Amino acid sequence: MPIRRIRHAGLTVIAVAALAFAGLATPAAADILPPDVPESWKQEPRATEGIPSPLGSRAWTAPGGAATPGDFTLSPGAMNAETTTRVARLDSVLPKSGVQNLLTAANRTAVSSCVRDPFGTAPDPDIRYCLQNDDSISREWVPQGFTGVSDAQDDELWGSAGNIQLYASYDGWDPGRENDPNPATGDCTAAELEANDACNQKGVRITFLQNRVNPVTGVPEIKYRHVLLGWTYENSADHISFDGLHASEYPIQKGVHAGGIVWYGNYLYVADTRNGLRVFDMRTIMDLDPDGDPSTHDAMGSDTDGVKTTANVEDKTKAGRHNNVWYSFGYRYVMPQVAAWKFRSTQNNPAGSYACVATGAPKASYVSLDRSTVPDRLLMGEYCRPGSGYPSTGRIASYPIAGLEGRSADVPAEGWANYLPMTNGGGQGAAAYNGTLFVNESKGTDEPGNLWRYRWNNGALVQNGQVIKTARGAEDLYLDRGMGRLWSISEHRPGVAADCTANPDPLHPAGTDYCQRVPYAHKLSWLTAQP
Repeated sequence: MPIRRIRHAGLTVIAVAALAFAGLATPAAADILPPDVPESWKQEPRATEGIPSPLGSRAWTAPGGAATPGDFTLSPGAMNAETTTRVARLDSVLPKSGVQNLLTAANRTAVSSCVRDPFGTAPDPDIRYCLQNDDSISREWVPQGFTGVSDAQDDELWGSAGNIQLYASYDGWDPGRENDPNPATGDCTAAELEANDACNQKGVRITFLQNRVNPVTGVPEIKYRHVLLGWTYENSADHISFDGLHASEYPIQKGVHAGGIVWYGNYLYVADTRNGLRVFDMRTIMDLDPDGDPSTHDAMGSDTDGVKTTANVEDKTKAGRHNNVWYSFGYRYVMPQVAAWKFRSTQNNPAGSYACVATGAPKASYVSLDRSTVPDRLLMGEYCRPGSGYPSTGRIASYPIAGLEGRSADVPAEGWANYLPMTNGGGQGAAAYNGTLFVNESKGTDEPGNLWRYRWNNGALVQNGQVIKTARGAEDLYLDRGMGRLWSISEHRPGVAADCTANPDPLHPAGTDYCQRVPYAHKLSWLTAQP
């Protein structure tokens, strides 16, 4: 669509902020959208929104106590069949690339011998990767969810490729919109885009990263590539198109935090905080630059109109089909959403708050996979900070992940459901292995995070050993079984806050900035040996 201001008939930003301040959700915001919004904004999943209520008579046990598994039940997205049709149509127009080809074409380099240090006084990890500088300091892209090929395949190989990690980042910065008198009015102006293409809200991207030996030179290397996640829709000319991800309860294109991701078989599951899960397929990764030369603007296929199209990956200001040209915010690869799972229960968590209700639909703050159980289980947990009337420390539960592949019936949580034992909440990611639950807790920018270890005792989660200090801004967790490593990523970019230099390691130079962004891993054997 052309760049323009889109006027909403819905709530203003001021009204949304007022409701959030009062601890109320915007009424039915996920189901009732203003009539003049673009079709691409009506994305799934869309949970039913309700009005939050403090504890009152609602069930609450204690930190670590049992929670209600039924609250986590997921229902298939209402638009799953339509989404399948749209993706098939997009597939008929755009060429595809497999994961191995994508990795072969990886255009960015990470290094393992590097100085970026988010640990300070915390123990150093077994391994860390320093990304290219623009990714390490990006204000726009904030890393969150983490998964890898050890989740995807029992043998930890994708074809012949191994040692693959994936992390998700959300677009958290929109210059131009942020300075607009009413940011809810929609797209960036031409002047704002000319000043900074980051004005566009691009949604979520997935980074594919592989530590390997270069097959030509025989030299070890760590290469990676970013892939844009997309949502398919029919544009105003009835052509198939796509946009970036955004959650419908927000007044502009944003809101999918991607705080957790799980790669299982062909599918990538992405957490959508207030709504449930979005599903993507590794077999439908679209390649908008097959010859690898951005300047050639490669030929694409035809939609039902029979018109030949081309692609432009040099222009970073648009996504989807515009005047018979395909754009992707400058990304070569786009992976469209193929399905959704939404919470069956009403979403009553207060908007604009870290407080959480104790029952009803949870928040999908993070997800991970437990392959040490039978059947394999997807874990889902909440980031919560207890507050007045909202004592919940955050709930966590597990699903039989095979049930999520059918998409024909509700999938309830099974096995267990608990409140997290941390009295202050703050869980950013969790992973289970052989009966131990590892939980990352971020402590902000002024001190290292905490890595907790828990086990189940008579249905309750209990602490198992002392807390282990870890990176500032520690996020989602992923367990690499073959390498025996517990992976995560730190989210803070350098210079993000003045207190990033607080609590320094006495061996480091004065003023060392510990807000640093690195994927990293601790050895499982080291973690289990800690007191």
